[in-house]
Amino acid sequence: MEYDPHLLATLRRKANQIRQESIRMIAAAGSGHPGGALSEADILAALYFHVLQIDPQNPQWPERDRFILSKGHACAGLYAALAMRGYFPIEILATFRRFGSILQGHPDMNKTPEWI
Repeated sequence: MEYDPHLLATLRRKANQIRQESIRMIAAAGSGHPGGALSEADILAALYFHVLQIDPQNPQWPERDRFILSKGHACAGLYAALAMRGYFPIEILATFRRFGSILQGHPDMNKTPEWI
């Protein structure tokens, strides 16, 4: 793969936005795990904005790539990336860890939409 300074700059901005949204969510909830969310931001930015073959308008596309988050404590970063990518309105991030929210403190396939 050829070095692309524009792509790298774009992904850095996305990673920083994931970090900011994660901290906002965790602060608004009054609980959460910022370390995991902050440490995964670069990976999530690269995956969701460059690598993964996904379509937020067709989240059940059979040929889509799948991402498995193995550290559930870091779900704030995943939720931020999904919102930024267009899977749901970014305003829903403010409901993180609230009773009845689709954004639980750990990803839950029975509470979060099927795109997880």
